[in-house]
Amino acid sequence: MSTTTKNRLESRLGGVTLEGRPHHLSAWAIVGLRLLMGWVMLSAGWGKLTGEFSAYGYLANVDPASPASGLFGAMAESAALMGAIDVIVPVTQVLIGVALIAGVFVRLAAFGAAAQMVMFYFGSWEVAGGLVNDQLVYAAVFLTLGALAAGRILGVDRYIEQHPIVERVPQLRYLLG
Repeated sequence: MSTTTKNRLESRLGGVTLEGRPHHLSAWAIVGLRLLMGWVMLSAGWGKLTGEFSAYGYLANVDPASPASGLFGAMAESAALMGAIDVIVPVTQVLIGVALIAGVFVRLAAFGAAAQMVMFYFGSWEVAGGLVNDQLVYAAVFLTLGALAAGRILGVDRYIEQHPIVERVPQLRYLLG
């Protein structure tokens, strides 16, 4: 087993440089986290698809102190929009879960999951308990998976990036990883 790390992390932002070398087991931790979060999303979406799910109560009963309460309340008043949301939420959760588990289009899936968690964060707004809740932590984890290009490690993204179309359309790399 190799105990050396060739990877180097380095970033410069606002005049501050961060740098370091990850532990040799970091790749396994990233894969484990990707699989775990994929299972979380897949099981959440599957439970909604196979059970009784309606986003109405969630959207209609948002704490008035939430910055999104007006938006969510207006969404709850539209039957057509509620019908779409009741399909979009579980289907995207299943697709995100499958993508994370397979390691395919991980960056797109992770950022989509983070966006969904931010919406859930504003929907479960409760300042009395502090500004940090499960949804905000999940959003941070998903953003981290996207930033780490977790699909390139033991994932399908590693092989998709070698396809000639990615050379012709390099913007696709933003979705992979």
